[in-house]
Amino acid sequence: MIRGRLRRHGHSAEAAGAGDDYIEIDPGELSGIFSVPDWLRDVGLMAWLLVGVGVLIMGLIWILGLTQVIVAPVIAASVIAAVASPLVAWLNGHRVPRGLGAVLVLLLIVAIGVGMVVAVITGITGQSSNISSALNGAKDTIGGWLQDIGLDPSKADAAKSDATKGITDSGDALLNGLAIGIEKLSSLVFFLALTALSLVFLLSDGPKIRAFVDGHMGVPRDVGRVITQRVLGSLRGYFLGVTLIAAFNAVVVTAGALILGVPLAGTIAAVTFIGAYIPYLGAWAAAVFAILLALSGGGVDAAAGMIVVELLANGVLQQMVQPFAMGAALGIHPLAVLIVTIGGGALFGMVGLVLAAPLVSAVVRISADLARAEAESQAEAAREPPLSPEPAPG
Repeated sequence: MIRGRLRRHGHSAEAAGAGDDYIEIDPGELSGIFSVPDWLRDVGLMAWLLVGVGVLIMGLIWILGLTQVIVAPVIAASVIAAVASPLVAWLNGHRVPRGLGAVLVLLLIVAIGVGMVVAVITGITGQSSNISSALNGAKDTIGGWLQDIGLDPSKADAAKSDATKGITDSGDALLNGLAIGIEKLSSLVFFLALTALSLVFLLSDGPKIRAFVDGHMGVPRDVGRVITQRVLGSLRGYFLGVTLIAAFNAVVVTAGALILGVPLAGTIAAVTFIGAYIPYLGAWAAAVFAILLALSGGGVDAAAGMIVVELLANGVLQQMVQPFAMGAALGIHPLAVLIVTIGGGALFGMVGLVLAAPLVSAVVRISADLARAEAESQAEAAREPPLSPEPAPG
């Protein structure tokens, strides 16, 4: 107990001893006066946790950047293995050893990839000069359109000058792209070789690798099984939906190109199909490529028609097909998909751009599964009758 003197205001010092009152204060009553509020303590703790998570992410990005020579092929092989492993399992169920099945699936993937690359390179090298000449002819037509709608002639000439500069740059990019690609061919071959080697091991020994991961995640094996199952399910569902959408877009765009008489419809189909695997950006980049081919082969009218086809394929028609193709593969809002895709691309480049949405979907589903299991466990514990007390020895 604290004992103190309380002096009334206005009393003189001589009369202090006679008129003072004494109070007693319990120290426990002072414990909450100078303490930090709970909400401020929670905010500070959360801030430090966010700082730690940020430092961890920056460290991971730095380490991945240093080891990207081996990390990038393994990540690419892991994604392909997650999607293609059911095919290997199907072959194994038909008495094909997993090792042989992995090699067959790898050969199938290589054949498809080589066919698409050959189609794309043939189209670019065969039409690069036509595209440049068509753009040079189209800029005068576009300048006339600008004057017809009332734009000042000087501004129209300035727009034509900007277009000319853009045409020169695009032509140089198309002509020099192959040379730059040849210079980097050695690194590409190394990447593809490591990816193929990793893919064979992941496909042939997939069940063993998954069992090892389930038991070494720092959680019970059943929980680890749920985590890996959800990650694999999200990856398979996402890329299956993307493949269906890519095939649909390729069919629509190719049909439009054939109707408009655009050359190299096979190249347009291949570029459209491949571009769909790059979220948001790839489809429109493929659309620009198709419009340039239409401009080089059929003129301005064909290019305008291809613009309409691309808007339908990547807009109205895709929105009609996407709910059926994706189904419940992601289970998160499209706005969240856009945000995490852009954020993943900003942090981890192309790998983050492609994998951000399915991995976030897997995290959401894993959290829901664990919360549901916890709720069921608590409900089951509440339904159990309490243990009766043991009778006292008589």
